[in-house]
Amino acid sequence: GTEFSGPDAGLADLFKGRWSLLTPPAGTAEAAIVKIETMWKILGAQTARMDAAHHDRVIAIVSHLPHLIAFTICGTADDLADETRGEVLQFAASGFRDFTRIAASDPVMWRDIFLNNKDALLEMFSRFSEDAQAMARAVRWGDADYIEDKINRSRKIRKSLIDIKQA
Repeated sequence: GTEFSGPDAGLADLFKGRWSLLTPPAGTAEAAIVKIETMWKILGAQTARMDAAHHDRVIAIVSHLPHLIAFTICGTADDLADETRGEVLQFAASGFRDFTRIAASDPVMWRDIFLNNKDALLEMFSRFSEDAQAMARAVRWGDADYIEDKINRSRKIRKSLIDIKQA
């Protein structure tokens, strides 16, 4: 929910209106699944069921990859020469600050998430890398239509998140 971890970072409404994805193994008793769904609903969450492999792919693109990118961007900024690093921090715009919020997350937790979900994460990273290369080519060759299309599609995603109250 936030970049903070542990009991002191708890929020009473952390799960309100958010999704809890249940991945019950085949053969799990329906009563047991309903009991877990009920617990999440009491906490204010919405629930959905899906198989574990599908869950891993979905969460890789909406959570794990954004964290990997945020950690990498902040690491790149930190690796810059001392005078440039200071300027990066001094003149950071809101986009970079948003990345730093994500990158402030618990390193042990995210290490474990990356290593335990590596197949789905690496699949999404590969797709992202191809798309990033395509965008870089569009910038290099001045393909304004391609760039504008990607931006417009991104804006639609943001609007959709707002419309369904997930942003």
